[in-house]
Amino acid sequence: MQFEFATASKIIFGSGSSEKIPELTAQLGNKVCLVIGGSPERARWAIDSLTTKGLSPHVVTISGEPDTDTISQATDGVRQAGCDVVVAIGGGSVLDAGKALAALLTNQSDLFEYLEIVGKGLPLTQKPAPFIAVPTTAGTGSEVTSNAVLLSPKHGMKVSMRSADMIPNIAVIDPELTLSVPPAVTATTGMDALTQLIEAFVSNRANPITDSLCREGMMRAAGSIRPAHADGTDLTAREDMALASLLSGIVLANAKLGAVHGFAAPLGGEFKAPHGAVCACLLPHVMEMNVKALKERDPHSEALHAYAEITIILTGDIEADIEDCVSWVKDLCQDLQIPGLKEMGVKKEDFAGLVEKTANTSSMKGNPVKLHKEELIKILEMAF
Repeated sequence: MQFEFATASKIIFGSGSSEKIPELTAQLGNKVCLVIGGSPERARWAIDSLTTKGLSPHVVTISGEPDTDTISQATDGVRQAGCDVVVAIGGGSVLDAGKALAALLTNQSDLFEYLEIVGKGLPLTQKPAPFIAVPTTAGTGSEVTSNAVLLSPKHGMKVSMRSADMIPNIAVIDPELTLSVPPAVTATTGMDALTQLIEAFVSNRANPITDSLCREGMMRAAGSIRPAHADGTDLTAREDMALASLLSGIVLANAKLGAVHGFAAPLGGEFKAPHGAVCACLLPHVMEMNVKALKERDPHSEALHAYAEITIILTGDIEADIEDCVSWVKDLCQDLQIPGLKEMGVKKEDFAGLVEKTANTSSMKGNPVKLHKEELIKILEMAF
């Protein structure tokens, strides 16, 4: 048995923990780059608290999902401002932008030198600037991952800038920051977390540490995603989902994912659909196809035992079989009003191109079984 495991140097979890951000930032640098979402007023509390601490921030706003053009332009401004520490407060897109900016502060080559698939994928030569990640949604787990997902408009695809050194120095998870997240976003981000936990648990790179974290995360998500969606003020449910999201980020950084996220990269690049919605839409069908392929080609696979364990965790029924688990996930997607691929703008004539792009994604390397082209097409047909 051989594996490696890495995560943030410090994780601070709990309601009210965001109050520690100014003090933590002051310990890491003098000139802060604050990365926030498209509405500066929602982050006014952070701007004011940092300013009060004597850390008047250089603010970078990220509207929607970050693309290569946005990050390249922002990098120039951050360098000119002389920033030496980065704090990102927002959803997964904001945190990914922060990770990329922290890395590009100290690594001076063009962004595409470091990007996978569409660039050269070169390793970083310098450690990124100190980085504090503060999620305001519960889903991506980006606060503890080692990559920044960016859209390349030129290539119509989401790709990653990746390095173990890009894992944030400090992750501050304050569930109170998620209380105002609307139901639709709660649903899609929560399904992203659940998908990451499931895919990491059956991944061919799973290990005993990630397995234990997946079990805890799946249990929390299974019991709290519906309550959090139904009542955003339910702090207990919000805490569970924040923890599930955190754990999903830790495990994906250490065990890889699978075909759901393999598809999500090209789908997210070509169609304007929330990443979590894409993952949710595909999840039950990838599970069903993986199990079928494993039974046919590798009936003694550990992944089949993992799927059986997932079934018990999600359904709470020790007598349930994997087909019941697939049905449970489908029912969950229906309850959360997750649209199908057709509603996301995908056409059947897009399937072949999507499958071709999916084959080159890093996530596919973690899938428990190599799926054939016709099986990948079938997944898209079932999710349509």
